[in-house]
Amino acid sequence: MGTTVRHRHQHNGSVTRTVLFDLDGTLVDSADGILGSLRAAFAAHDLPWDEAVMDRRLLGPPMYETLPAIVGDAATVAVMPTYRRIYRENGLLRSTPYPGVEELLGALSAAGVRLGLATSKSEPAARDILANLGWTERFAAITGDTPEADRPTKAAVVAEALRRLGDPDPAGVVMVGDRLHDVHGSGAHGISCLGAGWGYGSPGELADAGATAIYATVGELRKALSV
Repeated sequence: MGTTVRHRHQHNGSVTRTVLFDLDGTLVDSADGILGSLRAAFAAHDLPWDEAVMDRRLLGPPMYETLPAIVGDAATVAVMPTYRRIYRENGLLRSTPYPGVEELLGALSAAGVRLGLATSKSEPAARDILANLGWTERFAAITGDTPEADRPTKAAVVAEALRRLGDPDPAGVVMVGDRLHDVHGSGAHGISCLGAGWGYGSPGELADAGATAIYATVGELRKALSV
């Protein structure tokens, strides 16, 4: 599905020493928890729910960035606090690892590769998900958006993740993500993105965005990373 990237050997002329992972749609399938919480929030505010547009295409960028174009600014302002409360209470831990992710993270760690999380999800929520899965210690840096929305783009999240990792040489870093925002956000820092084709991206989205390679399964990605 994509050209093979030889992770442990050479990548862009440099050995890959750090892998940044997106969370939703890459490491875990969190769609039911997110969309279920959002639907409950819409119901609480008597807002209509349109199945034609309120689907997995919403997942990836911050909800406060995607909702206004669909339901308007006023409805977004009203529903977001309710959504966040419901998600924290009921939806957060409904996040299921994709098959092979646990093994991939373990293999990368055993190979001496540093792992970072770079997600547009609120960082406290991301930390709770990782803790629930027992993955906290796997990651040298866990970075997300702030509760005050100070990192509204993936590029901003990646910038903070790299800072926490000690600003490694971009040639030795790759991003793994499922949406165009992952490709563009990492590319803004000179980092190549490997596409998680099992995630929430639309057909052709990752290729059109310029992903270095796209993998249909976690197993294919692991082979490409040579671990």
